[in-house]
Amino acid sequence: MPDKDRSQRVSDAVHHRRWLILTILLFSLFVVVLDNSILNVALKTIAAPPPTGIGASQSELEWAINSYTLVFAGLLFTAGLVGDRVGRKGTLLCGMVVFGLGSLLSAFSGSPGQLIGFRTVMGLGGAFVMPATLAIIMNVFERAEQPKALGIWSGAVGLAIAVGPITGGLLLEHFWWGSVFLVNVPIVITAVIAMVLVVPDSRDPHPGRLDPLGVLLSMGGLVLLVYGIIKGGQLASFGSPLVWATMLGGLLVLGLFVRHELRVENPALDMRYFLDPRFSAAICAVGLAFFALMGVTFFMVFYLQSVLGHSPLQAGLLLLPLAAAQMFFSPRARLVVDRLGTRVVCGGGLFLVGLTFLGFLSLDTASDPWLLCLLFFCQGVAMAHVMPPATVCIMSNLPRSKAGSGAAVNNIFRQVGGAMGVAILGSLLSTSYRHGIEGHLRVVPRSQRDTAGESVTATLAVAQRLGPAGRALVQPAKDAFVHAMHVTAVGAGLAAFLGAAVVLAFLPGRGRGPCADDDRATPGSPPATGRDEPDL
Repeated sequence: MPDKDRSQRVSDAVHHRRWLILTILLFSLFVVVLDNSILNVALKTIAAPPPTGIGASQSELEWAINSYTLVFAGLLFTAGLVGDRVGRKGTLLCGMVVFGLGSLLSAFSGSPGQLIGFRTVMGLGGAFVMPATLAIIMNVFERAEQPKALGIWSGAVGLAIAVGPITGGLLLEHFWWGSVFLVNVPIVITAVIAMVLVVPDSRDPHPGRLDPLGVLLSMGGLVLLVYGIIKGGQLASFGSPLVWATMLGGLLVLGLFVRHELRVENPALDMRYFLDPRFSAAICAVGLAFFALMGVTFFMVFYLQSVLGHSPLQAGLLLLPLAAAQMFFSPRARLVVDRLGTRVVCGGGLFLVGLTFLGFLSLDTASDPWLLCLLFFCQGVAMAHVMPPATVCIMSNLPRSKAGSGAAVNNIFRQVGGAMGVAILGSLLSTSYRHGIEGHLRVVPRSQRDTAGESVTATLAVAQRLGPAGRALVQPAKDAFVHAMHVTAVGAGLAAFLGAAVVLAFLPGRGRGPCADDDRATPGSPPATGRDEPDL
């Protein structure tokens, strides 16, 4: 974009401090994503009886994770709409304060029930943080620099996912389990102060009338759908009436939401955006990529600790190549897109993601750490070439005034895809593991067999309590888990290959232009001739 047009879009004051604004926003993004990955390595400690942990059961641990996801995913779209209407800076600040308060309360939980409840508070705050960060980025960077900024944003997500286990391992070596939540508080305080001083506000200058029915339908449908997905993974079966009825109910409510949005004069989300195959294909790429990645990340923590015997810190360090690759390559993905086109880069990245999952078939109960590092590095490189171009396609197809709801759509598919990955691939893992270990549980008292067959961690815990008689269970448990991990990795790989096929079919190739026109015009939307209303 020529310099003469820049002042019409972003003020000089904002333009000059845009990179500082991005750095501050990354703190908020980092702490929200870090929290989920840091918790994974603390699960075994939290499950220990007091005073080491709080004696959480396997089901309670799952809900400590899923209560956050349920509220987070259910409120994302509503949070994006609120930011567009009342101002993204205020929404971001409120979200950070609520998230920090939830972190503080979680750190001093006295029971599993309290932890689940306080994690819900954290999910409420996080839902208002994620869309606001992405929307503000779209409003402080001009189109030419947005791919680079979004690449850095995506790299920060990958970095937080991989750095979380390292941070968690370090904290658990020196402090009590609550430190994995308490560490969020100083980051939140620092980020909030910096945001008040530096980050500008923006909003939709023409939001139209409120669409309360659309907001309620979107929230209700997402909560029901995600709850059903989570419950299916927890029960290791999607045939339960509670599971399929809840998921079906969620889909029906979301169908009513779509029907309502197509009819109402001022829709909360203009469904015509999805008529653009570039927008829909990019959304699909994000969802399937996180379906595969989060599902495999879930079982990888147990493989590293329970099968290979690594400490939480060692397990975190082995994931470092994943973080390093994403951090280095994500901001540079735009350069490859300029040469090869969005379709080749994003589709090729998803194909490589699928290949790395198939690479997990080479892992066994005594895998070399260098092989793991190589697989994680390749996976990080692949993801770094999927998320930035896909995010650019999603956001560039929307006018800036709708950046909050657009960011929410992006994050909803990311979260729902991740939740489905954990639930569906976790269910596949649990079922495969139970079939593999059942024949070896004869040495376990009948009353404990169901518990012992839940997971490799549960089997090894029972084996330890049985003493010498339980030693015969250790190797079969590890072998059964590795086989189940191989089955799950194939499922994740197929999801990634499906995403690659969708991208190669619908995203623009080299020489066909960017993902959207320069004015971001969409059906029924006016061209973005000016920046959203500022508050500098």
